[in-house]
Amino acid sequence: MDNRKDNPLRAAGRMTRRNFLGGTAAAAAFAVVPRHVLGGYAGAAPSEKINVAIIGTGGQGIVNMKQLFNEPDVRIAALCDINEQSDYSMFYYGGTAGLKPALELVRDKYGRPCPAYRDYNEMLAAEDIDAVLVATPDHSHAIVSLAVIGKGKHLYCEKPLCRTVYETRMVTEAARKAGVATQLGNYGHSSEDIRLACEWIWDGAIGDVHDVYSWTSTGAQRWTSFTDRPKETPPVPAGFDWERWLEPVPGRPYHPDYAPVRWRAWWQFGSGTIGDFACHHLDPAFWALKLDQCESFSIEASSVGTTDETCPAASLMYFDFPARAGMGPVRITWYEGGVMPPRPVELEEGRSLGEHGILFVGTNGSILGGGWSKSPRIIPETKMRAYRKPAKSLPRVPGHHRNWLDACKGKGRASNHFGYSGPLTEFVLMGNVAIRTGKKLQFDWKNMKVTNVPEANEFVKPGYREGRTI
Repeated sequence: MDNRKDNPLRAAGRMTRRNFLGGTAAAAAFAVVPRHVLGGYAGAAPSEKINVAIIGTGGQGIVNMKQLFNEPDVRIAALCDINEQSDYSMFYYGGTAGLKPALELVRDKYGRPCPAYRDYNEMLAAEDIDAVLVATPDHSHAIVSLAVIGKGKHLYCEKPLCRTVYETRMVTEAARKAGVATQLGNYGHSSEDIRLACEWIWDGAIGDVHDVYSWTSTGAQRWTSFTDRPKETPPVPAGFDWERWLEPVPGRPYHPDYAPVRWRAWWQFGSGTIGDFACHHLDPAFWALKLDQCESFSIEASSVGTTDETCPAASLMYFDFPARAGMGPVRITWYEGGVMPPRPVELEEGRSLGEHGILFVGTNGSILGGGWSKSPRIIPETKMRAYRKPAKSLPRVPGHHRNWLDACKGKGRASNHFGYSGPLTEFVLMGNVAIRTGKKLQFDWKNMKVTNVPEANEFVKPGYREGRTI
């Protein structure tokens, strides 16, 4: 229940529901509507509901919101974005997204809109919120997540957890100290497939794993053809607050190749293809091979199309981990942008590796798949059919969002809590550090420091806009 005293609508930036949803108000004005003004929502008593706010209502934010609509104990309590609406047709979402479309979906679901904000700090201060889902671009994950955690709210954050290793560590530690329920948005972690891959590897199905190959056909050219900053300075679209979008990174003029959709290819805003896909594809290796138990590892990488401004069009990365937890040393090889691993000799003619995937190679065979990309199969198929599968040992979860919501209610920890997914994110993001330095790096993981190439540490901990820090 909302027990706050009635407060008048703020004079600055307010808007009526009719004006906003009719699209007739000034683009810079967004509603700040306390729940008591809207009269609440019909349904279960508030004590039975989890009041969830969403920060970032681009395509992925709306995808998550629709998932939350399916949960009977969730109420979308507030929305926040700096963009009224934009065309996301180049993104897999394939439609129009932003604050206005998101509000319309909430209205369709509940019969009325929810409070809407441009400033997430204002929203966190004003609204009765239990949990927050963050689906902003990578460069603002850290600052937004820390604000959410600072208010003691449970947090679901889209992958990668942050844009850089340092930011990821800060958010992970803040969440641990606050004791909030957390979940990273790599939903394959809640699948049956990743659990089967882990259980089979731990059962010794392919012997000792010594190599892992993982790949995606995507590269930065999916998002941009630029390799340097655009020279043109077109006007900022109506309804888009460019200065708020930049926070907290150094300023630059607006260009549509940065936002709202193409930011992922730019070092200043995104983390490239490995940030986009590796938290999905390499998650099975990280879990099954217990890589988080290492205190250090090495990385080297090569790429094409990389500049000081843009992420690689294609790359090849090697992560070498020492022995740990009763397992021998292992090399993880990451391929992106169309670079592919050698075809395994065990793979039957006519079977494809696919555009995305993971392959575990052990002393007694190989497993293809096991997570976000496809179900695990020992290859060849004759060996798969002969394998006697072990009893299931890992807890199963009813769904990625449901798993987090149960944790918000105190029903254990979410499977992909930041204590696990933070180190996963740090591991994959170190590939970007190797790309940007062009040297083989020795990473003291425990102390978050490259020990053999000191200048590489400037990419571990980023610079921020003057006057801002994390």
